[in-house]
Amino acid sequence: MIRLNEDKAVVDRVKEGLRARNGYCPCVLQMTEDTKCMCKEFREQIADPDFEGYCHCMLYYKEKGENETSNTEQAE
Repeated sequence: MIRLNEDKAVVDRVKEGLRARNGYCPCVLQMTEDTKCMCKEFREQIADPDFEGYCHCMLYYKEKGENETSNTEQAE
């Protein structure tokens, strides 16, 4: 399962950065399709059934063994 970080302050801060950068990761300087939220790096981690953890900017968390997005708000 993919879910938002449980820390609302982190979620609010990252979403604010995403809005300011038109959906591009606020943690990366480059604005390319690879850094559009959900970024390429995290999409690849989602596809890995052995990966468990947060995306680079800590907005999303993937639980191990799951490779589908569910129970998740999309970033604004």
